[in-house]
Amino acid sequence: MTSDQVLQVSVSRGVATLVLDSPANRNALSRAMRGQLRAAVQQALADDAVRAIVLDHTGRVFCSGMDLSEAAGGASEDQGVREFPELLELIWSSPKPVVAVVRGPARAGGVGLLAACDVVVAAESSTFAFSEVRLGLVPAVISAVVLPRMAPHVAHRLMLGGQVFDAATAAAGGLVDLVVPDADVDAELSAQLAHLTAGAPTALAETKRLLRARQGALAFDDLLDLSARFFAGEEGQEGIAAFREKRPARWVPAAD
Repeated sequence: MTSDQVLQVSVSRGVATLVLDSPANRNALSRAMRGQLRAAVQQALADDAVRAIVLDHTGRVFCSGMDLSEAAGGASEDQGVREFPELLELIWSSPKPVVAVVRGPARAGGVGLLAACDVVVAAESSTFAFSEVRLGLVPAVISAVVLPRMAPHVAHRLMLGGQVFDAATAAAGGLVDLVVPDADVDAELSAQLAHLTAGAPTALAETKRLLRARQGALAFDDLLDLSARFFAGEEGQEGIAAFREKRPARWVPAAD
C-alpha cells in the first residue's frame, strides 16, 4: 500500500472487505478516503464474484466524520458536502448486502456511513455521536440515511444534544443492529456473512430493492444546500476552529 492509500481492499470467498486505514486522522472522510471508498464500492458492485461487502477499520476509531483539516476558510466544496452523498447513495442502493463493523468511536459523517449499510455489527465498547451541532454544523446529509433507521424520538434527543452515546443506546434507537462483546465481533461478522451469502444473488438484490422502496428515495438536494451553507457559515467556521484549537466555541456558556 502506497503512502496516499487510506483504504485496504481484499476479496475472499465472495466477500469484498473494505478497511478504512487512516488511523492518524481517525479514519476521517478526507478527499482520499471518500474517493477510494467510492471506487472500491463501485468495483465490488461490478464484480460478479462478490456477494457481500464489509466496511471495517484499522485503529481505535471507526470513522470520525469529515476531515475538518480540509474545511478551513469555509471551503465547503472541498469538504465534500457535494460528493459524500454519492457514496452514501452507492451503499444505500447497493444490490449486494453491505455490513458495517464498528469496533470503536463513530462520529458525524462516520455515523452516516454505517447507517447507509444493511447490517451494523458493533462492539460493546464502541461509541457514537451526532457531533455536528457542537461544531456549528447540521447533520443534514447523513439524516437521509440515519432517520429511516432510527426511532424519531431517539434521533431528536441525540441529534439535538450532540452527546456521546454507547452501543446499547445505538441499538435501542435502531442505529445499530447487533451489539456483541469486543472479542466476539469477528465471529458475529462471520455468522452474518454466512446468512447473507446463502441467499440467491438476484433474489437478494430484488429484496433489497423492495426494502429500500418502502423507505423512500434519498433526496439530497435541499440537504446538500443546508450542509454547505453551515460549513461555510460563521458558526461552522467558528466551531471547526474551536475544535482544531481544542477550546470551547464562543457560543458555549462560560462556567460560573
